[in-house]
Amino acid sequence: MRELYETINDPEAVLAFEPEELGGLLLRLLRNRRDDLPQPNGMFHPSNLIADAMRDGDASRGQSGYPRESWQAIGTALSEAFAWLEGQGLIVPPPDISNARNGWRILSRRARLFESEEDFRQFEMARRLNRSLLHPVIAEEVWLSFIRGKFAAAVFEAMRAVEIAVREAAELPIGEHGVPMIRKAFHKDNGPLRDSNQDEGEREALMHLFAGAVGSYKNPHSHRNVAMEDAGEAMEIVMLASHLLRIVDARRPLKGKPSHDEGLCGK
Repeated sequence: MRELYETINDPEAVLAFEPEELGGLLLRLLRNRRDDLPQPNGMFHPSNLIADAMRDGDASRGQSGYPRESWQAIGTALSEAFAWLEGQGLIVPPPDISNARNGWRILSRRARLFESEEDFRQFEMARRLNRSLLHPVIAEEVWLSFIRGKFAAAVFEAMRAVEIAVREAAELPIGEHGVPMIRKAFHKDNGPLRDSNQDEGEREALMHLFAGAVGSYKNPHSHRNVAMEDAGEAMEIVMLASHLLRIVDARRPLKGKPSHDEGLCGK
């Protein structure tokens, strides 16, 4: 893969890449050379490409290559990168069983859809959302939407789950919804989900946090199509929803219990 050297001729720079970073570069190089690959259907053999990258340059053609002392380290880095690409389903065995068994690979359907470096960056960012860190209520549906690149749907589903969880925990009627319902559930003076042991300012701040999150991220997606193309931003909102759901879980046992001060006043 001579294009790698033509793109980055410093071996130390190549070795500084993480497997997913080098994998992203390889994917772009493979896409660029797909139509020129000698094998039918764009097939390539990772081992052949690694060996090609390790070749001595052709001095007669003005080509140079990586120094021999770096070949083993670069070869290992490339093997890791190809393994990462295959693990993410970006390169796959061809349908032809014989070629597949012999190590040939092709770009996956998803890989062929990437048109730019930004497309790959968004894909890589989306894969970083750890399902195990999400609240169980949204761990499956929201995570699936997210890794499919449906960021707006993931944000809406996550915040809708927050709205439903608040209404159910506060035991408010089905007909109540949106920001007014959230404010009623967490009202600093009489909200069923308030924690009376907190300072008044903290109780009010939490009400505003929930109302602001639902009003900003759930309601707009309910009423119109809202573009959400940044995986990083969507991930932050989904994690916020997960955090809010855990707060609701913590408030359920407190609902209906008097504060320490209220208990003293009642004695």
